[in-house]
Amino acid sequence: MLDAALARRLKLIGFDVDGVFTDGGIFLGQVGGQPAEFKRFDVQDGLAVRLLHGAGIAVVLVSGRISEATTLRAREIGVDDLIQDDATRKLPAFEGVLARRGVGFEECAYVGDDLIDLPLLRRVALPIAVPNARPEVRAAAHYVTTAPGGQGAVREIAETILQARGVWDAELNRIEGPRSVSDAVRRSAGSR
Repeated sequence: MLDAALARRLKLIGFDVDGVFTDGGIFLGQVGGQPAEFKRFDVQDGLAVRLLHGAGIAVVLVSGRISEATTLRAREIGVDDLIQDDATRKLPAFEGVLARRGVGFEECAYVGDDLIDLPLLRRVALPIAVPNARPEVRAAAHYVTTAPGGQGAVREIAETILQARGVWDAELNRIEGPRSVSDAVRRSAGSR
């Protein structure tokens, strides 16, 4: 169970990409004679970003490699910031995002799976790991998801945080919209 006060304090969540938003697999090949990289993303994790946004939580993807597939997915799901640093310096880049947004580490969660995530996990208020993470990462985490990376872990995190904040039902209602035409009419009339 996640502490409600901690969940309410969160303003930003950083997510590693490979191994958290994906299962860590990378498909490399050529298309039309050009190098190509493909990754598999879980579609339900995309809605998780919308749910977090609806609750006022910014989402930042933090990757230790540059990938067009990551850029495309980040754009598609509307993340707030995308960090791709092939020198794997995640902490300084993340600090820059926090400074620009006026957010402190005590208002952040971070989700990781590998050793390069440890500096961030050790600084944030809510360190989270996926079950496929390295043992050192799981040991540093306050919360370990039951869903593996790339298979709904991001969605699980969003639901857990929003439930702890007590806003899960409101977010469901926002996503679902009116349940019938008469509900839509009542809501429309009530908003005048």
